[in-house]
Amino acid sequence: MREIPLPLFAKKYEQILRFLIAGGIAFTVNIAVLYLFTDILGIYYLISTVWAFVISLGVSFLLQKFWTFQDGSRDKLHIQLPLYLGMQVMNLILNTALMYVFVEYLHLWYLFSQVIIASGIAFSSFFINKTYIFKYDVPES
Repeated sequence: MREIPLPLFAKKYEQILRFLIAGGIAFTVNIAVLYLFTDILGIYYLISTVWAFVISLGVSFLLQKFWTFQDGSRDKLHIQLPLYLGMQVMNLILNTALMYVFVEYLHLWYLFSQVIIASGIAFSSFFINKTYIFKYDVPES
């Protein structure tokens, strides 16, 4: 059975859906590790936030590269991985600073704070990934 090609607009939404699913999986890893480290192991929430972010980074990169943006090439890894890591380091700094503000000054529950922060970071990350990190190079004819 032959696969029916999707119209261009449907492909666009498929990629966004894949991004959200992959991000949801990485976010689930992040929240699970954050909860485990903070509530079960008793680690200070800011340290737990950093470790949870770092652990979910690997899951996120692999899913975004190979599944969301369907970039199976290995020849661009030396460019993509540092760019992705740089973006994630900036996200980590922003995430940690906002966690501190939300918890210490706004007195929000740390898990609720993480949901709000991650949503904002995810929105900007999609466009950075699509435009710069995993951009599709059109082959020259």
